[in-house]
Amino acid sequence: MNDYQLALQQLCDSALPTGAFAHSFGFETYIERRVVFDEESFGRWLTVFVGQQLTYSDALAVRFLYEGGDLAELDAHLNAQLLPREVREASAKMGGRLLEIGVEVFPSPELDAYISLVREGQAAGHQPLAFAVVARSLGVPFEAALAAYLFASVTSLTQNAVRAIPLGQNAGQRILRKAHDDVAAAIECVRHLGWDDFGAVSPGLEISQMRHERQRARMFMS
Repeated sequence: MNDYQLALQQLCDSALPTGAFAHSFGFETYIERRVVFDEESFGRWLTVFVGQQLTYSDALAVRFLYEGGDLAELDAHLNAQLLPREVREASAKMGGRLLEIGVEVFPSPELDAYISLVREGQAAGHQPLAFAVVARSLGVPFEAALAAYLFASVTSLTQNAVRAIPLGQNAGQRILRKAHDDVAAAIECVRHLGWDDFGAVSPGLEISQMRHERQRARMFMS
């Protein structure tokens, strides 16, 4: 067993208290509008979300960091491209919690440096970068780290959909199984993307996330 495997499982466990259970990243807007209402429709939304927002934003940020990108610059670009306020705040809140947990259980000089940037107001502390900093300091290879991050995101969203739509637990597991292909496609896609692709997210997703701010009744913060 590689030294990082158990640490990576802990880092990606749905019980890790980052607050992921409180965020829908816009799918609750689609529920309210009856676009997402069952297993099939949520599965379609999830495929688009993984193939767009997670690939062109989060996954690229992870890749650029692993390739030696400047942490403060990547954080600033993520902050600028996350146009919906709730999503931008969710990324920073979840990233902040991950940094707090990481410094206690997976301390490293790289993590200390990122926390210093956040405390000095030079970075927001976004979730994908916080995850990448911890994973890289643990010696997790890039593809393993990216697959783990993407599937952890998919898992938390699916768990939230099971509660919100609602769906049965077995339906949630079927969705997760189908999402294996979405995650694999995202990993393959991100290999071929460049800096000009960073933040190229579907406007429909962003509009739904902006509408969520003013939704009359809701379960989630984003």
